[in-house]
Amino acid sequence: MLYFQKNALKFGESTALLSGSQSHTYTTLIEHSEKVASVLLENESDLNQSPVAYMVEPGLDYVVSQWGIWLAGGIAVPVALAHPLESIKYILHDTGAKTFICSAAYKSLLKDFCEASGIRLLVWGEMPALHQRSLPTIDAERGAMILYTSGTTSLPKGVLSTHHGIESQIKSLVEAWKYTAQDHTLCVLPLHHIHGIINVISATLYVGGKVEFLAQFSAEAIFELFKKGDLNVFMAVPTIYFKLIAYLETRSEQERMELKKYMQAFRLMISGSAALPVSVMEKWEALSGQRLLERYGMTEIGMAISNPYEGERRAGHVGMPLPMVQVRLANEENMEVVGEPGEIQVKGPTVFKEYWGKQQATEEAFTSDGWFKTGDVAEVQDHYYRILGRNSTDIIKSGGYKLSALEIEEVLRTHPNVDDCSVVGLPDEEWGEVVAAAVVLKVETSSEDLNTYMRSKMPAYRVPRKYVFLSELPRNAMGKVTKNDLKPLFIK
Repeated sequence: MLYFQKNALKFGESTALLSGSQSHTYTTLIEHSEKVASVLLENESDLNQSPVAYMVEPGLDYVVSQWGIWLAGGIAVPVALAHPLESIKYILHDTGAKTFICSAAYKSLLKDFCEASGIRLLVWGEMPALHQRSLPTIDAERGAMILYTSGTTSLPKGVLSTHHGIESQIKSLVEAWKYTAQDHTLCVLPLHHIHGIINVISATLYVGGKVEFLAQFSAEAIFELFKKGDLNVFMAVPTIYFKLIAYLETRSEQERMELKKYMQAFRLMISGSAALPVSVMEKWEALSGQRLLERYGMTEIGMAISNPYEGERRAGHVGMPLPMVQVRLANEENMEVVGEPGEIQVKGPTVFKEYWGKQQATEEAFTSDGWFKTGDVAEVQDHYYRILGRNSTDIIKSGGYKLSALEIEEVLRTHPNVDDCSVVGLPDEEWGEVVAAAVVLKVETSSEDLNTYMRSKMPAYRVPRKYVFLSELPRNAMGKVTKNDLKPLFIK
């Protein structure tokens, strides 16, 4: 019996999920999941690690779809609700999934393609009412879930994790962040990424806590839920905190103080999936009384590094290795380095098994002695890791220097007229690369003014040489700026 099934039986009639006016117990979760598993199996005794895609709205149907796939012996493949049909086709072709579960809202998008491709489409609200049947015994080393990378530099790759790997990720977080059955967390994140699936839903349900869903993002709706006084854990990406701060700044002083009273009562607030600007961390702390816990992870490794639950949460740093996770910094020859920047490499049971159907890519992602190469460059200061950026997008090689785009962004954000920014390296014959900045302004400001300001704050070789002004930065579903979309904007 897998961990989620054991735990659901143990927590029984305790509330597991809340959505609007509806609440569902752990017993309801497991009963519905077993029925979905029976529908998926049809006349088979075991799906034997066949991928099953699902495009399901957050809430009971989402969790039951995932658990039902697992109970039937399949591999769960969550699909983003915002994906266009072409992106969905890519995932279905890449995984070879022959079954697709969807919410009724997506039936019209998927029906014709699934019929033409011989894919069985199961629609929530139209599923056959089959009786429960005997389910297969699932080994923890089986494949459990395929999540797709963002594909910013190449086609997205399917990241396969086992049941053992997922439970290891959960156990590591439960220990580090002190989850308990008293936790009541709000899910506002997309559920085709590890942040929402593992950190918010899976870890909370692992200990018998409650997960509440918000049908649609709204800063006002989030704060209304905060005011009820039931929530005590909140996890989001920096762009969400940015929007919540913007909302708070429009409220009266009395309203802000009232909301701060409720937020101060939370036991934990976390930021992740993209770098947290120091300015956002400081503003949020002033408005909420909560010092955000920033952590570092990725699809292939789950969470690997975190600021401490108890102890200093250092701004601009992602903390120290989590339980069960080995971390080292390595040079370009994959040799460990100490006292200097290097690529973050990770080892342990939380690391994924393979890129689905891509043996060569899998082999290239690991060193010969089994360390996963993240592609992220960091340095260690007093045991705290500090991310300098990605090898491919955030480390700019200019005039013999290796510059961190993230460091330059932090300084640029301190300009009083800058609302947000992103720094990239542009190819240059003389310098190799030159620093360029895309900027969102609060009020009109010239590039000359920004240049003068930056030269007063850092050496000239780090100062952006080109600027472009935008109304907003291009971002993916998790709030990360898609830097490859920025580079063409500088070409005149």
